[in-house]
Amino acid sequence: MECVNGSLVREFVFLGFSSLAGLQRLLFAVFLVVYLFTLGTNAIIISTVVLDRALHTPMYFFLAVLSCFETCYTFVIVPKMLVDLLAQKKAISFLGCAIQMFSFLFLGCSHSFLLAAMGYDRYVAICDPLRYTVLMGHGVCVGLVAAACACGFTVAEIITSLVFHLPFHSSNQLHHFFCDISPVLKVASHHTHFSQIVIIMLCALVLIIPLLLILVSYICIISAILQFPSTLGRYKAFSTCASHLIIVIVHYGCASFIYLRLKSNYSSSQDALISVSYTILTPLFNPMIYNLRNKEFKSALQRVVGRTICLSRH
Repeated sequence: MECVNGSLVREFVFLGFSSLAGLQRLLFAVFLVVYLFTLGTNAIIISTVVLDRALHTPMYFFLAVLSCFETCYTFVIVPKMLVDLLAQKKAISFLGCAIQMFSFLFLGCSHSFLLAAMGYDRYVAICDPLRYTVLMGHGVCVGLVAAACACGFTVAEIITSLVFHLPFHSSNQLHHFFCDISPVLKVASHHTHFSQIVIIMLCALVLIIPLLLILVSYICIISAILQFPSTLGRYKAFSTCASHLIIVIVHYGCASFIYLRLKSNYSSSQDALISVSYTILTPLFNPMIYNLRNKEFKSALQRVVGRTICLSRH
């Protein structure tokens, strides 16, 4: 049963691409290719890091975890979006919407805290290299990932509970292509300013606290690099941080635009366009920025492929 004369909403209908009805088959083909490419590159990264002992270092451990997060992150949103692009009725159940929002927030928030952990890893590698293996042991790395996941889980649980405990009577049409916070709040029959403020504060904390930690790490990193005697040494140190900085700027830029606005001055279609960038395009470019342009990773990938070919011949 849908929303009729004040009855409870049992499902939501996505209208994210309704203005592009004539292009939906083309969008399906483009997004499918991008999604499959993203899955393939992340699978290559994870398997290479696992199979090549030379990559069993904290930096590549975090990169493999990041690839896992992004694989799951896209899996939560993109397959349903692809089905809806070909479907006449683009609907999702009330429970399905809640599960999608929780999963998306859990992975997205964990991603933010993981970027902070990766910034700390770069700080230790450059500012305290002699104690790097001690300070960034396997137990510490696992602990940082577990802490990122715990923070992501807590924030996602609180926000999802606040949103889906609201009454939904007036409408079930979401001007978006997945169950994001703002589109779902817009169709709630009424919501208190308290709940909205709590949600915005949590989103701000998830974005601001990791970003501040990253900024502190990079202030220390830059001051240490500037003291290096050789230009080549400074260049190598900066190059190891460049990929991380690019992803930080893209991730926090898009997320801040979407979640740190009390009242949106932008249309739903503009929000959906920005959402496409961080749900589909960012996971596509992250593997290429981080790994596939990295000489050490390329050498490891060649070794893994070579061993695999040798084993298949025997």
